[in-house]
Amino acid sequence: MADAIEFMQPDAAILVRRREIVEDLAELLPPERLVHEPFELVPFETDGFIAYRRRPLAVALPETTAQVAAVLKYCHKYGIPVVPRGAGTSLSGGAIPQEDAVVLGLSAMTRILDIDYANRTATVQAGVTNLSISDAVGADGFFYAPDPSSQLACTIGGNIGMNSGGAHCLKYGVTTNNLLGVKLVLVDGTIIEIGGKALDAEGLDLLGLVCGSEGQLGVVTEATVRLLAKPEGARPVLFGFDSSEEAGACVADIIGAGIVPVAIEFMDKPAIEICEAFAHAGYPLDVEALLIVEVEGSEAEMEAMLASIVEIARRHGVKTVRESQSATEAALIWKGRKSAFGATGRIADYICMDGTVPLSQLSYVLKKTAEIIARYGLRCANVFHAGDGNMHPLILYNINDPEDAARAEAAGMDILKLCVDAGGCLTGEHGVGIEKRDLMRHQYAEVDLAQQMAVRAAFDPKWTLNPSKVFPLEGRTAA
Repeated sequence: MADAIEFMQPDAAILVRRREIVEDLAELLPPERLVHEPFELVPFETDGFIAYRRRPLAVALPETTAQVAAVLKYCHKYGIPVVPRGAGTSLSGGAIPQEDAVVLGLSAMTRILDIDYANRTATVQAGVTNLSISDAVGADGFFYAPDPSSQLACTIGGNIGMNSGGAHCLKYGVTTNNLLGVKLVLVDGTIIEIGGKALDAEGLDLLGLVCGSEGQLGVVTEATVRLLAKPEGARPVLFGFDSSEEAGACVADIIGAGIVPVAIEFMDKPAIEICEAFAHAGYPLDVEALLIVEVEGSEAEMEAMLASIVEIARRHGVKTVRESQSATEAALIWKGRKSAFGATGRIADYICMDGTVPLSQLSYVLKKTAEIIARYGLRCANVFHAGDGNMHPLILYNINDPEDAARAEAAGMDILKLCVDAGGCLTGEHGVGIEKRDLMRHQYAEVDLAQQMAVRAAFDPKWTLNPSKVFPLEGRTAA
């Protein structure tokens, strides 16, 4: 499996100059901000996509935008590839380096620079974790909406790179819907600012271009994000079904009826059992599929919305309806869901896919996914953001068995193709990285890919920013 995805060949001339490059970088950064000894580089060889790893040339850990600019300017001058890295939680291999690259880690940039309640914004450095923004403003009745399951660890810079979402993105949107401005360092070290505290900016939507660009257009060092007022109340409810297909059809009908809960999360039986064993959240174990539906607002609003949702669920043969009765119980319900990836890692290695499908196709894709998994003789736990069709099948395998690993990867590719063929796309929030790069031609025609690559090359003509990612290796041209 480790050889299944091709990386760009490292530049031998750069490798020969390694000692000189490290010495030059040491002139730009304090000693503690540069990692270069072989044993120190091991943690930076991979990210959340652990099946692949490459040891980088060196790792720079700047604390300021000026230091980021200095490193990029130097690397640009000498044609040295640079791989931006946040917390390393990427599940698509977005932060995996190559041997001739300098990893530019932003984990030391952890300052919250400004909280502006009058404008409902926060400005933070790129290494600030997702959850810490909500923690900083929670006592004053505000929160930051995007909430990836890894929000305790993942950083705003990485969220912007992958346009991350989370359970509550159904109502509040993903990162791009909550991002107002960035400070961006271009490949040659030029510092620019895009957007700001206003809800919209004149000119081309460069902010929309940067969000989701996976570190290929520049390095985000600061971000201004929207703060929202906490709702009056919130209540998660568990709905158990006798089949995944019925649960999927229920989701489609809820949204089709014009009802927009704050979240609709899906778990199949393997995922239910894994998460319940870990979190003891009170999930029903006698069902084949579970929906976590959260509503929010006043008591009257929540009761009215839940009544409509329960009526739809009954039309699909719902077996269990269980409302949370306390804040503690609600927290446990979400602990189980947000611990799904970690809890699964306790029992097996896994690949987490990230395809998105139209809600009308949810039942069909779930059925076909089960057939694909069975065909490859594997196991799978499905847990995902059902409200927006963002599927996360966790394909279980043994990473130490090359044949098992190869089957898991092949099954994952077939599932992603299924999502595209059903009218969806390759990624909802994890990004393309290296994982889905070679499937881009399954989703896009050559002319579409060429246009995307032309935009990327306009920012980075020599393709040195996060190379080997997103676009197929063949067909690239460097200035």
